[in-house]
Formats: sequence, structure tokens, C-alpha cells
Amino acid sequence: MSLLSTIGSPEDVRRLSPEQTTRLAAEIRAFLVDQVSRTGGHLGPNLGVVELTIALHRVFASPRDTLVFDTGHQAYVHKLLTGRQDFSALRKAGGMSGYPSRAESEHDVVENSHASTALSWADGVAKANAVQGHPERHVAAVIGDGALTGGMAWEALNNIAASQDRRLVIVVNDNGRSYSPTIGGVANHLDTLRTTRGYEAFLSWGKRTLHRTGAPGRFAYDWLHGLKKGIKDVVAPQGMFEDLGLKYVGPVDGHDVAAMEQALRRAKAYGGPVIVHAITEKGRGYTPAEQDVADRFHAVGQIHPETGLPVAPSRFGWTKVFADEIVKIGRDRPDVVAITAAMLHPVGLAPFAQEFPDRTFDVGIAEQHAATSAAGMAFAGLHPVVAVYATFLNRAFDQVLMDAALHRAGVTFVLDRAGITGDDGASHNGMWDMAMLRIVPGLRLAAPRDEPTLRAALRAAVDVDDAPTVVRYPKGALSDPLPALESLDGVDVVARHPSAPGADGRKVLVVGVGSMVGTALAAGESLAAHGLAVDVVAPTWVLPVPEALVKLSGEHDLVLTIEDGVVDGGVGAMTAQRAGEQGVRTPFVHVGLPVAFLEHASRDQILGQQRMRAEDAVRDALAVLARD
Repeated sequence: MSLLSTIGSPEDVRRLSPEQTTRLAAEIRAFLVDQVSRTGGHLGPNLGVVELTIALHRVFASPRDTLVFDTGHQAYVHKLLTGRQDFSALRKAGGMSGYPSRAESEHDVVENSHASTALSWADGVAKANAVQGHPERHVAAVIGDGALTGGMAWEALNNIAASQDRRLVIVVNDNGRSYSPTIGGVANHLDTLRTTRGYEAFLSWGKRTLHRTGAPGRFAYDWLHGLKKGIKDVVAPQGMFEDLGLKYVGPVDGHDVAAMEQALRRAKAYGGPVIVHAITEKGRGYTPAEQDVADRFHAVGQIHPETGLPVAPSRFGWTKVFADEIVKIGRDRPDVVAITAAMLHPVGLAPFAQEFPDRTFDVGIAEQHAATSAAGMAFAGLHPVVAVYATFLNRAFDQVLMDAALHRAGVTFVLDRAGITGDDGASHNGMWDMAMLRIVPGLRLAAPRDEPTLRAALRAAVDVDDAPTVVRYPKGALSDPLPALESLDGVDVVARHPSAPGADGRKVLVVGVGSMVGTALAAGESLAAHGLAVDVVAPTWVLPVPEALVKLSGEHDLVLTIEDGVVDGGVGAMTAQRAGEQGVRTPFVHVGLPVAFLEHASRDQILGQQRMRAEDAVRDALAVLARD
């Protein structure tokens, strides 16, 4: 019987001998490679925190003690140690979430996957423990060196340090990488700590040596200990943390369970906020991941476990089109620069960075800073292109509104993974952007439907220098080109179906937005089969609502809009509002996502669950027509 199969709770982990923890770590790594290679998921981060997580559960008594993971994609080991060992449907409908989930376990706290939030959560829990009189409860927060580049983490550190009686341990999981090598002043500081001998080792030597000389030596040792701040700054310059008022322990080998346990127990016993600095290796124990310089194993699809190669090579996708086109634009436009928030490879900016390293800026996990620094660049004569996942633009809304738009800054925001992403759950669906950005004065937003319209939209966006522009596109493979039959003042007509002979002549306008144009075309064919005259249009630039689209709405008996964003306040709702303001009384049917958090499932499953397939749209449209 495997040792892992005997682990049903953290109590079982605490009963193991030190030798058994080594065996357990090896079994966990083998399990992760075997299971995640079948389902896909975050492999590299979890292989890097095996011993660290074992040590956490041996020192802290979850759920009485609260464990918080930032961002949560390294919580697979935590799941295994808390009794969740069925990974067969990981990140699939009805299966285990790829992130911590309160619905799964009392041991899970934070369900998000947006970085740099764990320390604020931990501070809140520690404050509540103090207010409610629970000194026996501790909080441990695990934050990566990449997430530590986020401003929110430092806001939390500033507050945590304000009270020295909070029983809070912060574990900095330092592997030198987030999605890409971690950058910035914090990263440089951690690099220094990695390559110096720790103060504790120095002090231990001093204690052994000086105490041999009797009373004078003990006096000298006490004097030496009193100068610890200055000595620490020389032999292990962690003064940045201690200047905040935070006790520092480390660096510690994050792959040595005994060393991690010792450090965590010292931190726990201190009775106040302590930082434990753990050095780990992402992808530890799996040769393909250890040898992967591009960090391809941060998140994987189905792979061959022996080689790490994909089971099915991915088709040419939206991100690759952007990556290719932005390089071409960069060659034509020396004023175009690129900004990313610690996701150079995932958003497709690596080729641009390779060709134009001096025009590429990775700001770390700091979307707010990315947006406002871009506004500054625009003021100084550049045209910045800020590439982020759509879900992460939520964090920078104020900066888009008050820094970019208010100052009419020519900044282009490129939103990857817009719409339904599915597998990673509620926090990763990029479904909020269109409803959120519709209220930003002067902003223009494009939702291209295929490769040609993406390339054209990107070039049009960087030509706008007096207002922010946005180009959004989904995750995954491209559809075949969907050419326009004609363009009516910027609104592309992609299909026309004349009224069937003998029909009543009613006309339906079907509006497809971005990746939903294929669904709109299918819905148009089905409506035409019911004898209706149907025009299917696909406006690339959807915000502000094109006047031509409002005009077309008034020329039809029903308008059916289909989008992969929030339907309340989305493009369809705004089109109906603009039409109503101009006296158009045509009824509208809107198909889109509800104002709700969507559980993890495939994109196709979510479309079915939310009644967003072509047949659902047709059924709703026919029901409205039947009432007239």
C-alpha cells in the first residue's frame, strides 16, 4: 500500500516519522505527474511545493489554524493532504477545482486565482482571531516571489507589521519565477538573500566560538546579538522586511521537510508576524519541467508523462496571431512599446521582447501600475500596448478610467482569454470586460471574429492616440475565416437569408460579437429555415455602439444579440438602449452570460448550461416573434 493512500487528513501527516515524509514527498510527485498529465493543470508550481506543504501541515493544525495560498494554483499538494485524492476529473465539470474551493473542504479559504491577495486575507483572519479572543489559532499564508511583486501584497505587509501580536506566519515561496522569471526590486532583494549565508548561521558560529572563552565571550556574544540589525544587513540583507517590523527567518531549503518544519515552528512560537523565506525549485523532481527554460510546465494540457510533450499539439490560436502581428507593428512603429504583468509568454509578448527588448516592460504582478505607467508613456510620446488576461483587467479599472481615459491617453489594452475560459473556474472567466468598459468615456473596444479581423483591429487600435482602445479575443484555437459580404459603415454583414416564398416577410437581425459570430451564423440559418428573412452582422468595433448597428436595428422586426460577456449591461443591452433613445421600437433578445460566478467546466459545457447555443437563441427569438 502506498503511504499517500493512508493520508486522509492533516492529522495523518503529523503522525509520520521524518523518514516517512521523504517517502510521502516522492509518492506525491509521482502521483502529480501521472494524474495531471492525464487531465491538464498546474504541474510545475505543485511539484515545487511538496515538502513545503507537508511541513505546513505538520506544524499547523488546519482547519483550526488557517492556511491561505496565493494564488492557489500550487494547492494540489494541500488537497492531497486534506483527503482529496481523486484527480480523475480535475478542472472538469463535477470534478475537483484547480484552485482551493470552500465547496470542497473546510481546509480551503480563498477561492480566487488572482495573485497578491493572500496576505490581506491572512491579515483579516488574524485580526478576527485577536478580536474574538483565540490566541491558540494561527494563520499561515503562502505567497510566491512573483505574487510579492504586486502592490496589494505590500499594502498588506504594511498593515501586518503594524501589530506585533498577530499570530501570522508568511511563507515566501521563492522559486525565482511566476509565469516568467520574477523581476523588479523585490526579486533583486530575494536574489541577494538566496546567495548569502544567513544571519542565523553566522550568529550560531559566534555563539559557539565566544562562549568557549567564558564570561568575556558571553558578554561579547550579547553585544554581537544586540547589533543583529547591522550584522544582518551585511551577511544577509533582509533589512527590507525587518524595517517594516517583520521578523525574518531564512533562507530555508524548501525541499527539506525537517528544515522547513524547524523554521515554521520557530516562526509559530514567536507569537507575532514572521516571514519564512523558502527557496524552492518549480517543477522539482520532473526532468522535463526542470529543464524547461520557458516555464511551459506552469500549466499544461494533456501530456505524455515520460516526455512532457503534448498529447495533441495545439492548433494555431488567437494569442499566436497577436504575437505575430504586434512584432510586425513594432517594426513599422518605433513608438509602439509593450507592457505585461508577469505574463510575457502566456499573452504572446515573448517574440516582441526578443526583437525589441528595450521596448518591452514586465512590471510584475501589478496591473494597476501597468495601466498608469502606460498612460505616462503615452503622455511622453509612445503608444503602449498593455497585454493581460481579460479577467485581470478588472484589477486596473480605476486606472483605465481615471488615468488613461480621463487624460485621453493613447493606450491599447489587449485582453487575452476574453469570454468563457471554463476550466479554471469563476475567477478566470474573462466575462466582465465589455459590461465594465462600456461606461468609460471615449474608450473604443474591438471584438474580432477571426484572424484577419484581429490583425486589422490591432493595427486600428494603435493608430488611435487620443483615447484608450481595447482589443479582446478568446482562449484557444482560431475558427476558419468568416469573411464579410459587405460592410455598412463599419458593421460587417456576414450572411443574408431572404424571406422564404409565401412567408410573412418578417426580418430578423442577428448580431454576433467576437467568438460568438459562428453561433450567430448557425442561428441565422436556423431562423431562415423557419421562413424568416435574416441578416447576420458582426461588428468588430462594438464600443461605442456603431450608429450603423442602431440604424439596422430599426429596419428589422427583431434583433437577436449573441455575446460571450455579461448580458446585463453588455453590448446587446447597450445597443438596445441606444436604439430606444433614437425612437427604435424593435424588440431585442439578448443571449449572453448571467451576472453570476460560473463553476469550472469546459467552454462547450458552459455554453450549454447557460443556454447560449444556437438552438437556444433561436428558441428564444421565435418565442418573442410568436407573441407579436
